[in-house]
Amino acid sequence: MHSLTKYIGGHGTSIGGIIVDGGNFDWIKDRKRQPLINEPDQSYGGAVWADAVPQLTGANIPFVIRARVVLLRDLGAPLSPFNAFQIIQGLETVALRMKQHCSNAEKVVSFLETQKKVKNVIYPTNHQGEIKERAKKYMQGGYGSLVGMDVGTKEAGAKFIDNLKMLYHVANIGDARSLAIHPATTTHSQLDDQALAAAGVTPGYVRLSIGIEHPDDIIADIKQALAA
Repeated sequence: MHSLTKYIGGHGTSIGGIIVDGGNFDWIKDRKRQPLINEPDQSYGGAVWADAVPQLTGANIPFVIRARVVLLRDLGAPLSPFNAFQIIQGLETVALRMKQHCSNAEKVVSFLETQKKVKNVIYPTNHQGEIKERAKKYMQGGYGSLVGMDVGTKEAGAKFIDNLKMLYHVANIGDARSLAIHPATTTHSQLDDQALAAAGVTPGYVRLSIGIEHPDDIIADIKQALAA
């Protein structure tokens, strides 16, 4: 399952998701563990999806077919034509945008590491040991646009957000625009200090989603917000 709302759409205009089925899972090896796929579906004339789909399509994709024809029918969540159009447009430039996202994020990380008010910078390149090795192995096209920074206190985090001029204060990620949010006073504000710590959210943690603007402009806005 993958979000179409983030980098693929790329502009924060449409909500959507996609299921990719590689066709490699053995759905009939243990039929009792997969009852929705292996028991007769009375809404489709008693069809058993694990058997019927390969016979009809020649592909072992009963999960995604059932999701398409049963869940979509029951829940009613298809993309509107206009949203589908916007996502298709995003697909045309996603490779170009991801290069810029990653390049900009690495430059922002390098800048943040020089700032005394920033207590910690969280990014795949900053980890050590097994995490760093896994990042190198699986993230060969770049390390993404999400950058975490800790400015020490809840008050400092909220102040930083208030002082931003170019970066948008929204909870989304993967937008062409640079975004910032202070979880302790927004998305996680209902949690007490103990619950915040358990979730890995420190009082001064700020999440940045670095966009594709000129990196100098992004860094300049972060710099003035830290200094204010």
